[in-house]
Amino acid sequence: MTIICLSFLIVGVFLSLSNNLQHMARELSTNMVVTFFLDKAATAAEIKGIEQKVLGSPLVSEVKVVGAEEARDRFQKNFPDLKDILANLKINPFPSSLEARLKDTAPASREVAKLVQDVRRIKGVEDVQFNQDWVDKMQSLSRLAKAVGFFLGGILMLASFFIISNVIKLNVIARKNEIEILRLVGATNIFIRIPFLFEGIALGGLGSMVSLALLLLTIKLFPVYIGSLGALQQLLNFRYLSLFQTLGLVATGGVIGCLGSLSSVSKFLKT
Repeated sequence: MTIICLSFLIVGVFLSLSNNLQHMARELSTNMVVTFFLDKAATAAEIKGIEQKVLGSPLVSEVKVVGAEEARDRFQKNFPDLKDILANLKINPFPSSLEARLKDTAPASREVAKLVQDVRRIKGVEDVQFNQDWVDKMQSLSRLAKAVGFFLGGILMLASFFIISNVIKLNVIARKNEIEILRLVGATNIFIRIPFLFEGIALGGLGSMVSLALLLLTIKLFPVYIGSLGALQQLLNFRYLSLFQTLGLVATGGVIGCLGSLSSVSKFLKT
């Protein structure tokens, strides 16, 4: 039960991390914003011209001018642990910017890239930030977390298969005389196999369900013991499994238990 529980717990932890990264990627993709950082020496007329150029694109739904003071206030709100650093600075290090929110129907490809390149060349634009890069990174990290989870969990699931097989094998050996008596009185191989199959399914299913309970406990206690990590906290946050994933893990546990039972019992019973 311990090794079964551990194997499914590892898979569950990495799936939860993957779920969180996918959620962040969806949030970013549904709130596509291109930020154009402005030169501090840009005049009001230049800023107005940049705003009209960006707003004239059919890909953009709205444009907002973010002043240097507002940018600093946002930073202090999002990163409260770094307030002391800003307090020690005699100047505001944040530039003004234009935030262009893209339409939901805007393709995140050549058209947007062309808009970014065109605006970047306008006088008064110092730099550009497009969160499509972050969406791609979140999705890549999500796939990596899921792959690592299935790799490590798969190794332990294989170990679980052999452990269940050996447990059932020991039970078969312990009941060898009873099995011989059952066969002498006419019991079929299927009749003899059924109790051992149920035992294997119970071991696999219970192990996976205990791991789900431990996963829930881990998700609840993780923020308490890990402390505050600022922005990294969002990346390392866990989002509990979906109903499909939960049922899938329980079903996988039952299947592994059933296969382990079949593997051990078949060696002692002729088909």
